[in-house]
Amino acid sequence: MSAADAGGSQVKSAVRTVELLEYFAARPGMHSLAAVQEAVGYPKSSLYMLLRTLVDLGWIETDTTGTRYGIGVRALLVGTSYIDGDEVVAAARPTLDRLADDTTETVHLARLDGTDVVYLATRQSQHYLRPFARVGRRLPVHSTSLGKALLATFTDDQVRGMLPPNLAQLTEHTLTDREALIEELHAVREQGYAVDREENTLGLRCFGLAIPNRTPARDAVSCSVPVARLTPDHEQLIKDMLFGARDRLARVTRRL
Repeated sequence: MSAADAGGSQVKSAVRTVELLEYFAARPGMHSLAAVQEAVGYPKSSLYMLLRTLVDLGWIETDTTGTRYGIGVRALLVGTSYIDGDEVVAAARPTLDRLADDTTETVHLARLDGTDVVYLATRQSQHYLRPFARVGRRLPVHSTSLGKALLATFTDDQVRGMLPPNLAQLTEHTLTDREALIEELHAVREQGYAVDREENTLGLRCFGLAIPNRTPARDAVSCSVPVARLTPDHEQLIKDMLFGARDRLARVTRRL
């Protein structure tokens, strides 16, 4: 029976292909067939044939032995085309450049994707000591200022529907209790910005604001700074510059 005959049901081979690509995208490096099979649970014979097809098409790569698999270059091309074609990213470029110049710190533009935030654009700090960042990086919403700023645009009940009661711990400072996170979101709504207090990376504090071009918000902007360099005056400068950037981004993306 075809997908159309089944009333629009998912095509199994297509679903498995996407799940495989997402598996490799979330796990850099090379992986054995046994490790992949254990993670995805597909029959070993059909998994092998699907992997070989994806290798032939360039979406998956193998090592010199042909027994280990990793994400292929064609996945990079698709990801790059998404960034290059996104109207919000294009409209945000001048504001991100200005924010990076004004703060001298690393700034990010990110988008909500399920229970993660995905980094769409980054401007690196002018300082030698700076956080590692890359476009396409995916992090849990509860551990980042970007994610918390976006979650604050949802209702408490919507957040409960999105997140499990117990949240993954990335550092000793990560909020792992959903209700404690929701309490913090109340403060985020009042003050207008969220803070990541070494909850994702030790030694790094981040400030994030949601861009109010839709409700709930989909995109957010942030600034990251090593705690060793964060003085009270510098923190206030970052917050002031972020609010100005947020307002400019809201104007230029309002109709996108």
